[in-house]
Amino acid sequence: MGLFTKLTAAAMATALTAGVAAAQDPTFFRIGTGSAGGTYFPIGGTIANGISAPPGSRPCDKGGQCGVPGLIAIAQSTTASVFNNTAVQNGELEAGMAAADVTRSMYLGEGKFDGKPHEKLRIVANLYPEDLHLVLPKGQSINSLADLEGKRVGIAQAGSGTQVAVLQMLEKWGINRDNIDEAELNNSQSAERLADGQIDAYFYAAGWPVSAMVQLATTKGMELHSFTEEDLATINEAVPAYIPSKIPGGVYEGVDYDVSTPAVSALLVVSSDLSDDLVYGITSALWNSNTRTLLDNGHAKGKQITPDTALDGVVALGVPLHPGAERFYKEAGLLE
Repeated sequence: MGLFTKLTAAAMATALTAGVAAAQDPTFFRIGTGSAGGTYFPIGGTIANGISAPPGSRPCDKGGQCGVPGLIAIAQSTTASVFNNTAVQNGELEAGMAAADVTRSMYLGEGKFDGKPHEKLRIVANLYPEDLHLVLPKGQSINSLADLEGKRVGIAQAGSGTQVAVLQMLEKWGINRDNIDEAELNNSQSAERLADGQIDAYFYAAGWPVSAMVQLATTKGMELHSFTEEDLATINEAVPAYIPSKIPGGVYEGVDYDVSTPAVSALLVVSSDLSDDLVYGITSALWNSNTRTLLDNGHAKGKQITPDTALDGVVALGVPLHPGAERFYKEAGLLE
């Protein structure tokens, strides 16, 4: 039996055992994403659409929504990884999108989160790689991160995984909050400030193409810093979840060169408090053919969200799969 057949069979079994959507009370399911100018928000919206099937909606086999019967999923704009994981832990969100490195540190209570383990975090799926963008004004360049000393630098917003990781990276080059003029801004704000000459550079980890950067590239223009192999090795030492990656030339107007940069996996995270049946249904809906169509026709990064890569790096990360998701992957033949 092929992978698609297995996934379809699992999705049909979920629909049949869940009953008729119209007979159920609605279940609201909040997914924390990121800023509107990033990648989490549009991808989160697509996932929310794919897993939803509100009470009274037309059945999947008659052209209706093919999500979990009775489920109304909503993508909420937030400050991203740290906020999302904290809200999932505290029961303020049912799910969130978050970077792998931050999720591991928060689950274990390590690093910045020392002594504060977020033991309720559970993984549904690895989604796609988030490439670190170090954005510079058009025509500008740096040799290494050490050149940022004394500069006005956007380090992403507080509550984001980008900020946590970037501060760890910068320390390897002797850069910290004391020797740069740091700006805690979301992606859209950073792009606007760079365009206006109010900052000299900014960092943001997201799946390309990032809408705020697309706009910046087509209006004022921009450059992306390409890291050396040695620098990528140093970054991996500082933040092991960040591995070498590449942003192909042509993704952004005027950036015609390949950019070597570190990347971290984006995860879909839920709370251990959610029932196994609910998460099983959500995982099934995430990987059905209807959601596949939505992902393929939405944000460009959606094409990289596949069941074949859903478990990449998850076991080694040390954060458990939710039992409902684990049951789905075992039935689909993706997990032993």
